[in-house]
Amino acid sequence: MGLILDSSVVIAAERRGETPEQLVEQAIALAGNQEAALSSVGLTELVHGIYRANTAQIGLRRSSFVEELRVALTVYPYTEQTALLAGRIDGEQTARRIIIPFPDLLIGATALSLGFAVLTRNVRHFKQIPGLNVIFL
Repeated sequence: MGLILDSSVVIAAERRGETPEQLVEQAIALAGNQEAALSSVGLTELVHGIYRANTAQIGLRRSSFVEELRVALTVYPYTEQTALLAGRIDGEQTARRIIIPFPDLLIGATALSLGFAVLTRNVRHFKQIPGLNVIFL
């Protein structure tokens, strides 16, 4: 069992001036001493934010934060199994007129395929993924 950190949690911690170490410690404490990790899709969102920074200083700070997390945590890939699961979830939920933003769907499917929960500040989207354990931070 483990915990995938959604980009919303990482972004909020970086903006509050926390260190990556503090974020990981907080996540592990909330999850009951389980592994904390990132998904490759979440990492993509974080890198996107680096290149959208308004100043070089902000971009550098974000880059440093993300790099420290990459070193400290496992980054789980988006696999064929995850793709099949995400496609099924998206099809079933869309048939019920429930639309899940694509990045959140892929992050959630990654967590589900691993038997992990998602730690997020965006509960609304992740709660729409059946069977996913969602923890709010």
